[in-house]
Amino acid sequence: MRAVPMGFTEIFVSTHNAALKRADVLDAGGSPAGQALRIPGISDFEIEQLGDLAGVAVHAGGADYELAMVDVASDSLLGVPRAMVRALADLLSYETEGEGNVLDDVAEKWAAQDDMPFGAAEARTYVQQFAELANSVDDAARTGVYVWSS
Repeated sequence: MRAVPMGFTEIFVSTHNAALKRADVLDAGGSPAGQALRIPGISDFEIEQLGDLAGVAVHAGGADYELAMVDVASDSLLGVPRAMVRALADLLSYETEGEGNVLDDVAEKWAAQDDMPFGAAEARTYVQQFAELANSVDDAARTGVYVWSS
């Protein structure tokens, strides 16, 4: 029996046009230059789960955290809704009452979801990096957060 290559999801901040170009390179099996977070073994579904967890953690639950298709030219490229971007960025500075760290709590809950391919420590690294990407979005430069899944 042959091993099936594990897919991955790449998360990056970009303008719309640059995101489409990056998706084309990824779709062709390339590795585009530039800062991105690559997470093996997950899909856009797990990113939506993370968004829901982040929203609840920063008391922004109830918003729509569903990733959206950004262009008919690419089925694999999705846009992260602004509400999710804000919730993830807020994880970096959110103050809680008591001893807990919101980012750590979100990472632990995310790692505990069904079929997650990594544990809490690795999840914490991914959540931290994703939150930092979300925090770097510049409305003036018309950038957003994009998710590409293989």
